[in-house]
Amino acid sequence: MRVHFIAIGGSAMHNLAMALHQKKYEVTGSDDVIFEPSKSRLDRYGLLPKSFGWFPERITEEIDAIILGMHAKEDNPELLKAQELGLKIYSYPEFLYEQSKNKTRVVIGGSHGKTTITSMILHVLHYHEKEVDYMVGAQLEGFDTMVHLTEDNDFIVLEGDEYLSSPIDRRPKFHLYQPNIALLSGIAWDHINVFPTFDNYVEQFQIFVDGIVRGGSINYNSEDPEVVKVVENSENQIRKIPYTTPEYRVEDGETLLNTPEGEMPIEVFGAHNLSNLAGAKWICQHMGIDEDEFYEAIASFTGASKRLEKIAESNSAVAYKDFAHSPSKVSATTKAVKEQYADRQLVACLELHTYSSLNAEFLKEYEGALDAADQAVVFYSPHAVKIKQLEEVSEEQIATAFNRDDLIIYTNPEEFKTYLHQKNFANSALLLMSSGNYGGLDFDEVKELIA
Repeated sequence: MRVHFIAIGGSAMHNLAMALHQKKYEVTGSDDVIFEPSKSRLDRYGLLPKSFGWFPERITEEIDAIILGMHAKEDNPELLKAQELGLKIYSYPEFLYEQSKNKTRVVIGGSHGKTTITSMILHVLHYHEKEVDYMVGAQLEGFDTMVHLTEDNDFIVLEGDEYLSSPIDRRPKFHLYQPNIALLSGIAWDHINVFPTFDNYVEQFQIFVDGIVRGGSINYNSEDPEVVKVVENSENQIRKIPYTTPEYRVEDGETLLNTPEGEMPIEVFGAHNLSNLAGAKWICQHMGIDEDEFYEAIASFTGASKRLEKIAESNSAVAYKDFAHSPSKVSATTKAVKEQYADRQLVACLELHTYSSLNAEFLKEYEGALDAADQAVVFYSPHAVKIKQLEEVSEEQIATAFNRDDLIIYTNPEEFKTYLHQKNFANSALLLMSSGNYGGLDFDEVKELIA
């Protein structure tokens, strides 16, 4: 089968391209710019375009399928040519469904925790050498790609993202998967550029639950009132199985999970990660992993890339980076690190980088999100605000939104970098939360500050 990717360089897109290449498909692709690590990884597989740009003349009737990435625009020359020729055009999630329609589809949804839960499930299955297809939104230790597709595996585990499918398909990705087994971890308003009201956002999760295959099941976080409302109000004929955060305690910087066999030390920490673990355990049990086997495997799970990822540690200090950017994620992550390192000063640095976080109206959702930190720092780039064509956000608006008198605010990358370099991190925990890089921060240099 010959498949052509329009916007092959995206994180999800290039991983799907590599997965199809491994499946012996003939894969080509185009993009106007490709950054690392996508560039090197595509090159390693012989899939890197010879030149960047859009080349409609390469779109011919010999192509069996076009896969369209979100980075492309509706007037993309290659897309227009494919439409003119009447070629089959798939969004990323549409194509994944096409590849898995004869499998048992396990879909992990939620505003937060879905990458971690999916990663936990895959770690446990990999530990017990149970082969499954998958798509996860982070790089995992022991896995070559973030997407794996076969003809033979019975299960596919999919991270269910609520963002849009493609420039010409405005449905959320997780509406297209039709799960047999589903999980819903939490609902907290996000993506306000697409879902302008909270009710509109919640509606997407109602559609997700209603789309579970009849006779299927959903495990859901019964400690989240919005999740409970969505699941319990659904009239879909499915099994509804709640889960809660398991009992645990923290001693000398180590989290001990309460299990039927007694306390067990685990690598991940924080109430939200323990809740994620409880959800992952249920899903693994649906897939044939019993409770003892789950605990044996999860003890060695250290986390997904950029999800509370430890980047440096010394005798008296530690540094983590995390993808957290929405208010609920920022609050949960900050509390988790403070709980784990209660006797250390927590320095929490948040970059406002996404469309939602830089929106003046949405900012008020961040009130209290950094309260668990001993010292709280917010960085944002006025240039990023202009690029996203948003109203200018002032330092005063940010200070008011977070409602914290001692909040430190930086708008200049060099000044933020100087702050880090001049700070004494002895007896401290440094937490860097961002989906960006603070205007060019070198995380290797940060490691040296902790050593």
